[in-house]
Amino acid sequence: MRVKDLMTREARGVLPETSVREASLLLRKLDCGILPVLAEGRVAAVITDRDLCLALGERDCRPSELPVGDVMSRSLWGCREEDDVAVALDTMRARRVRRLPVLDAEGALVGIVSLNDVFRRAEPGGEGRISDAEAVRTLQAIGEHRYPRQKEHNADVTALSEFV
Repeated sequence: MRVKDLMTREARGVLPETSVREASLLLRKLDCGILPVLAEGRVAAVITDRDLCLALGERDCRPSELPVGDVMSRSLWGCREEDDVAVALDTMRARRVRRLPVLDAEGALVGIVSLNDVFRRAEPGGEGRISDAEAVRTLQAIGEHRYPRQKEHNADVTALSEFV
């Protein structure tokens, strides 16, 4: 199966000068978790719902005053329409991302492929399609904790309550 067989074609992007507020509203409107950041007609970076949340938590500013270009993920991983879905899943696993922009030969945006797209098409055994086991293996790799977990104890609960 090819990426073009399951990707979302109605992808939209934002510019680096787009405010975090505008990007957040667009994510909600489109019911998605990623927006490619476009520069000169090409995908230059991406911004995710997680990027926006962390950026606002780390800064003391209004979302309408913070440009996407200040908080976008500068590492860009993508795929092509003609790629086999297995290639896209390999990239997702290796780079620990849930979504990939689908780019044409010039780097222009043609769609987005996400784990949601993959899971909607996964089948037991995956004969000629995406196997449910491969989809789950990808999700497990992405879901690995990036930082060592600390032992939980009562002091952690107390410290967390100070933020509420």
